[in-house]
Formats: sequence, C-alpha cells, structure tokens
Amino acid sequence: MTRAIVLAGGLGTRLRSAVPDLPKPMAPVAGRPFLEHLLDQWIAQGVSHFVLSVGYRHEVIVDHFGDRYRGADVSYAIENTPLGTGGGLLLAARSLPPGDSERFLVLNGDTYFDVPLAPLREFAERTDADWCFSLFKAQETGRYMGLKVDDEHRIVALRHDDQRIGRLANGGVYLVHPRALRGGFVPVEGASVSLENDLFAAWMAGGQRFLGKPFDGAFIDIGVPDDFRRAAEVLPARLPQAPNGTDHAARA
Repeated sequence: MTRAIVLAGGLGTRLRSAVPDLPKPMAPVAGRPFLEHLLDQWIAQGVSHFVLSVGYRHEVIVDHFGDRYRGADVSYAIENTPLGTGGGLLLAARSLPPGDSERFLVLNGDTYFDVPLAPLREFAERTDADWCFSLFKAQETGRYMGLKVDDEHRIVALRHDDQRIGRLANGGVYLVHPRALRGGFVPVEGASVSLENDLFAAWMAGGQRFLGKPFDGAFIDIGVPDDFRRAAEVLPARLPQAPNGTDHAARA
C-alpha cells in the first residue's frame, strides 16, 4: 500500500478574491475541484490511502470525498485551530501505522507537479533519504525558495536568497521515510508550525538526510489568482486511467 498525506488546511487568503467561499484545494479547475485532479494523479500511480490534513471549511472537503474516492481510502486529520503546514503534517502522521517502515508521500494541497512515483521511490531508496524532495526549475523570481544541492543530490541548504531563473526549487512533492517524523521536534500544543521554515530547519540541523531529484513534468501552484486562472491550461481535463487500466470516473 502506498499512502499520501495531503496538506489541505490552509486559509487560502491570496486566492479569496477568485474563490471567496471555498477552501483553496476545492477551487474549481477545468470543471472539477483542484483536489480531485491531485488525488487522481496519484491514484493512477497506485496510491490507495490518502490522509487529508484539513482546517478552513473542512466540511466542504469531507462532504465531497467521504471515506472513499475512486477506489482509494480517504481519512482526515482536522485542525480545530490553524496549525500551519508543519503542525498539519504532524497531526496527520498520527494516523500512520506505528512502526511502519514504508515510505509515504507528503503533498501540498495547492500544488500539482507531474512527478512519476516509481523513479522517485527508486531514488529515495537508493540514497536512503529521510526526505526526498521533487525539484523543478523555477522560471520567475521572488516566489519560490531556491535550494542548494550538492553533486550527490543532497540538499545542503534551504536558500531564500537564490532568485536566479532556472534555479532548482521545491515542488511540494516529498517521499518520506517514517523515521523522519519520530522525535526530534515537539511543537507547542496548538501552535502554528511551518514545515518549510521550522520543521525542515530543525530536522536538517539534527542530521536527517535531505535529498532532491529534479523532474521536468508540468508544475502549477494555484495559490495566487493568476496561476489559478492558468491552471486549466496545465491540468488534464479528462480523468487518468486507474492502475488496473479502467477509467475510474465514478466514486467507489
């Protein structure tokens, strides 16, 4: 079984002008909620269990997907108060089987990155990564954080100062070994914690292995209105094929 945690609890304040009454992952793209596109992408690659980390207007997401979506199990980690991307991840990770050693995906709920799972998994296992980042080449300045990666694909610094066009940047798709979340960081109960700014920094300082693999697939971040309007040009209008080769157009 391949599991995925989807970080879908953000307030989406930058997108509120375009989608005023929905949680950001439910914003309609090509006639369907963005989150459907995201789940379909990974169901087609064999993901069979999603844990959705939700907060703002979570009932919209829960009512839409229920506990099963196109053959995949769906469960929820509900934030009663905003916990940030890091707090949402730690809350969702409580639902993973204790002692499990199988790597799982962590996905940004507002980002679509066309990453093939098989080579990502092979790379993570071969390098024994705690965190395996999927990287893309950023084509704009001032928005995506550049990463310093050495010749062996190790991420040695999370750099905010690199704004070159074509720099390697974090694509919001991670393959994670469960040991990465065991100990080493205990947030204040109920506090908001950033995955990118708080947890990554603490775990890197603690010696965890962060590696990155570049991919050339389509990338879209719907976090701002301009990219949200552009998303329909990037995301597929039709549903992908399910792993068994059949179209999974109806909710199971």
